[in-house]
Amino acid sequence: MKNNDSSAKKSLFDGWNSAPNIVTYIRIILVIIFIILTAQAGPFGTGSYTKRWIAALLFIFAASTDKLDGYLARKYNQVTELGKLMDPIADKLLICSALVLLSIFGELWWWVTILFLIREIGITVMRFFVIDQGGKVIAANQAGKYKTVSECVGLGMLLVPVWSKTGLEAGWVKVYLAVSLVVVLIALVLCLYSGYMYVRSVVKARR
Repeated sequence: MKNNDSSAKKSLFDGWNSAPNIVTYIRIILVIIFIILTAQAGPFGTGSYTKRWIAALLFIFAASTDKLDGYLARKYNQVTELGKLMDPIADKLLICSALVLLSIFGELWWWVTILFLIREIGITVMRFFVIDQGGKVIAANQAGKYKTVSECVGLGMLLVPVWSKTGLEAGWVKVYLAVSLVVVLIALVLCLYSGYMYVRSVVKARR
């Protein structure tokens, strides 16, 4: 049993310093900077539109690099168990921090954020449980990938302060925000569905 535990840990941290994993570490650092800037900008960026713009661009950049680490891992055959674990965690940190901040600022309903958090934290805990039991990390399913894209698009739209010149009362701004919220709700549906599919995959793999 001891040898099996050692083997599992070795396989998890094997390739920790590979280029794809370094990209993931950088994304996590960007999340921290994003949180600080968004918090300083305040609700709808009214405290500082400049910081809100920078935070929004950081969010978009960090979200888009998700494809980069995956591409590097596949191209150079550097797909690792750590990468399959850390990549979704980096995504969750980015998405969950944006959700919480937007809800604190009153820009997004708390019930939406809570459902997202329950799913994301639950799946993350399950990933660690699978690893602790010596199993392989199950990669994100197709629905999960669509969920991530729609989350990034919807939240990115909410974060970009396109109203900085006209204010929030402009008609087109209200339409823009409504469309952004619809995209986030679509992401929520995909989030819950992909979570169900992941749990089913884990249960099936352990039979």
